[in-house]
Amino acid sequence: MRILVVEDEALFADAVAEWLRGDAHAVDVVYDGGAALERLGVHDYDVVVLDRDLPVAHGDEVCRWLVGRGSSARVIMLTAASSIDDRVDGLALGADDYLAKPFAFRELAARVHALGRRARPAAPPVLERAGIRLDTHRREVYRDGRYVPLSKKEFAVLTELLRADGAAVSAEQLLEKAWDEHTDPFTHAVRMAVLKLRRKLGEPQVVVTDPGVGYRIP
Repeated sequence: MRILVVEDEALFADAVAEWLRGDAHAVDVVYDGGAALERLGVHDYDVVVLDRDLPVAHGDEVCRWLVGRGSSARVIMLTAASSIDDRVDGLALGADDYLAKPFAFRELAARVHALGRRARPAAPPVLERAGIRLDTHRREVYRDGRYVPLSKKEFAVLTELLRADGAAVSAEQLLEKAWDEHTDPFTHAVRMAVLKLRRKLGEPQVVVTDPGVGYRIP
């Protein structure tokens, strides 16, 4: 998934981002509400991890902007306030979930994963096609019964290709979902990831290139 973390405590924000990247998500980080609105106007995120008490633009304003725009991004709001009234207020703004600090990163990751399933068309936890079996929960991949060890980026690319159910996925779409904003859009990162993926999946080749269109698994 593509995730935006919005948190003004930089060290904490970076730690949250690194934890989520460990689950093979593409994660961008900003430290105030104004920067969040700029990013949200450029990228389509699956989930936004949004601190409520933000400088420049309050988290409530960011949440209202998303709702008013009709964005499909799911919002989990973070705050140090944990009263029932605070939670109700956050959800009333349009947030999909609410998590009081302090919290365990594992719980945040689980909630983000659950919200991601709602942000996009539902997909089964196990994706299968062309002899490939990908378990999104266990993060395991098998080709014709043979375990295939993949890097986080290779796993993310394969997940997007399998989710497409035979349709082509462009390099731009793969960059949007599997890499963060610091990746040069003119990089060969996607092509190299696909080459490594093909090599690891073995013969016969299952990832097809449609020139000028993208990649697909028929």
